[in-house]
Amino acid sequence: MPRLVGAVQATQAEQVTTFNSSGTLTTQPLTSEIEYLVIAGGAGGGSTVGGGGGAGGYRTATGFPVTGGSPYPVTVGGGGAAHTGPGGAGGNGSNSVFSTITSAGGGGGGGFTSLVAIAGGSGGGVGGRSGSANGAGGGAGNTPPVSPPQGNDGGDRGGGGANALGGGGGGGAAGAVGGDNRALDGTNYKEGGHGGAGLASSITGSSVTRAGGGGGGGDLGTAAGGDGGSGGGGDGRGPNHDSSAGTANTGGGGGGAGGSGSSGKAGGSGVVIIKEPLAGTSSVWDMRVVFRQVKAGTWSN
Repeated sequence: MPRLVGAVQATQAEQVTTFNSSGTLTTQPLTSEIEYLVIAGGAGGGSTVGGGGGAGGYRTATGFPVTGGSPYPVTVGGGGAAHTGPGGAGGNGSNSVFSTITSAGGGGGGGFTSLVAIAGGSGGGVGGRSGSANGAGGGAGNTPPVSPPQGNDGGDRGGGGANALGGGGGGGAAGAVGGDNRALDGTNYKEGGHGGAGLASSITGSSVTRAGGGGGGGDLGTAAGGDGGSGGGGDGRGPNHDSSAGTANTGGGGGGAGGSGSSGKAGGSGVVIIKEPLAGTSSVWDMRVVFRQVKAGTWSN
């Protein structure tokens, strides 16, 4: 096979491609492995003393093998819908996908009439409800299971008694479980749990935290909602107030609503980020490599 001895200067660079919506990545001709960050859509918060939505699944790794010069479809998951009716659970976020890597959408936060939250990449927080037992569970995170885990469980109904209302649990997140509902006066757990904290990544060259859980909604009276978790989680709200949505392109969960028929908010959409190392060295070059680099505009003399 013909070969060319090139006086090619050694170069070292990185190309970072961020997908805020679905598209296609065509790898550089000499790329053989990449670093990825794949975050799914966050879930919506529940309505009427709702739990916070769980963050979208968060998966990242280096050294992932790819074929140079090949197209890879990319799917960026949307945020889950909020529940706007009386006391229902928020919708799950949608999956994000790159190659064989799938991050699962966050699990929806529970509501007054649908207590149990939903499993997902990170689980939704439990809804507050009269007649429910303490310890009624938040949604399971890392569902379906992968290693390392893509997320954490949503917050529980940690107290309030079987015949008392209670605040909603916070949504689970990439870096922490969602917080349980909180005591307003030491005995009545009417305040919403805080959303779990997200995780920071420096794949783009600067540290950014993503995939935070939504805060849970507060119960009747003056009970406050829980704060959204760092990384785009929406805040929960107190009675008669709507919550806030998860931040777009972070996979943050939406906040749970307060009491008296208020509505939760939607989760934030996900994101897919790919970093390719681009390198060349002074050496003997295959003519096909030269052709590919000239065509792609990456050949250095």
